[in-house]
Amino acid sequence: MFVLDKENSIALQFLSEIRDIHIQHDRLRFRKNLERLGEIMAYEISKSLDYKESSVQTPLDKTQSYKLKENPVLISVLRAAVPFYMGFLNYFDQADSGFVGAYRKAEKSGDKEVEIDFLYQAAPSIEGKDVILIDPMLATGKSFVKTVENLLANGNPKMIHIACVIAAPEGIAYIQNNVQIPYKIWTGALDEKLNDKFYIVPGLGDAGDLCFGDKI
Repeated sequence: MFVLDKENSIALQFLSEIRDIHIQHDRLRFRKNLERLGEIMAYEISKSLDYKESSVQTPLDKTQSYKLKENPVLISVLRAAVPFYMGFLNYFDQADSGFVGAYRKAEKSGDKEVEIDFLYQAAPSIEGKDVILIDPMLATGKSFVKTVENLLANGNPKMIHIACVIAAPEGIAYIQNNVQIPYKIWTGALDEKLNDKFYIVPGLGDAGDLCFGDKI
């Protein structure tokens, strides 16, 4: 598992700002910081991908360089992932993209469980591809696992890169126990725990609401 805030970088400032209740009220800044973190995470993930040698003609001469062998497939979990996803698309600008709608239903009374409804999927083939599954918050891990299960209808990927901004240990454990295909987890920060409402602590609140406004 890769944790971005383990080393000093400008990403620490962006992570700090999206958590800060005084700065969160500026929706444009919140979305922009998610986009910036998406770009930084895309760069980190790019180091793990495969490259091929390529000849490039400059104005003066030819030189040898390297290019991606193949673009990854980007999968965005609606709605909170949209700004974070745009950061990835800024870097992998020729990548195919897919979109899924997975949301948390009300917790079951008494049994301390969260139900995930999966309502929508529009995704390309992922057969033999590196797939980057993009959602800013990895809380229970159930929406990630449900999304992976549904995506397998579109092929068997080479690798699933699970990319988030903030993760909880419970979500990491759930993925480890329930995802059987090759995967890597990439997160900006690994937080302390989930509370009794299954929100990440200290976390940042509801990323979708902070990006786009409260839902009813």
